[in-house]
Amino acid sequence: MVLKTQTCRFSGLRIYPGHGSRLTKMDSSTFLFLNSKCKRLFNQRLKPAKLAWTMFYRKAHKKDQATEAKAKKRKIAKNSLNRSIGSVSLEVIQKKRGEKSEVRAAARDAALREIKERLRKSKDEKKSKKSAEPKKAAPPAKGGKGGKR
Repeated sequence: MVLKTQTCRFSGLRIYPGHGSRLTKMDSSTFLFLNSKCKRLFNQRLKPAKLAWTMFYRKAHKKDQATEAKAKKRKIAKNSLNRSIGSVSLEVIQKKRGEKSEVRAAARDAALREIKERLRKSKDEKKSKKSAEPKKAAPPAKGGKGGKR
C-alpha cells in the first residue's frame, strides 16, 4: 500500500496522512507544516537553511549526497565544420565575409534602387491600362424605396 505523503513547507520533511497542520493566509496562499514547531518557526520568519535539522540546511551544506545520484556530464563534441547554408555555397559566404562594409552597403543600395524602379514601372503600366480601357456604365438600380429588410 502506498501512502500519499506531502512535504513540510518549513522543514522539507514528509507529512503522512492525518498529520500536520495547514496555514492559510489572507491572500489565500496555503502552507502545510509537519508540526507546531515548524509552524511557529515559519511565523518567526526564520530561515530553514540555518537550522541543522531541516532538509534545506542539509541541501545548502551538501549533506546527503550519497542518496542523490549525480547525472554524468557528457562532453559535447564541437563540430568546427564550415557548411553551406541553404542555397548559398561556402565560397560565396566566405567572399561576403571578407568584403568591406562599404562594398556591401553599395550593393544593397543598388538592389533597393532596382526594386523601386521595377515597382515604378509596374505602377506606370497599370495606370496606362486603366486610362486606355473605356469606363463601364453602372447597372441600373432595382426599384423601390429603402434598402434591405
